[in-house]
Amino acid sequence: MGEGKSEVLQGTLDLMVLKTLYAMGPLHGFGIARRIEQVSDGVLDLNEGTVYTALLRLQQQGWIASKWGTSENNRRARFYSITRAGRKRLAHETESWTRTVAMMSRVLENES
Repeated sequence: MGEGKSEVLQGTLDLMVLKTLYAMGPLHGFGIARRIEQVSDGVLDLNEGTVYTALLRLQQQGWIASKWGTSENNRRARFYSITRAGRKRLAHETESWTRTVAMMSRVLENES
């Protein structure tokens, strides 16, 4: 594994999008991508196509909702927000990832 930019692990982008919307409130797709990159300290480099695919998937699941609005540069943009079902999913996925990370830490720290 090389240093520098990393690819998003399968299944984690949905969780990152849900967490971003939960923490930041409604955002447009570009804003979501930039925020995730910012929080990752530049380790992740997301293209908008990947993010918009995740947004469509999350919307179809009922975990986010969208409505049209005006962006900070006065352009028409679709703003996404987390739903009640999305908050429940976020809690479930956060708990699951916390257990997974703890288990992986134990495995990686095992000197046997």
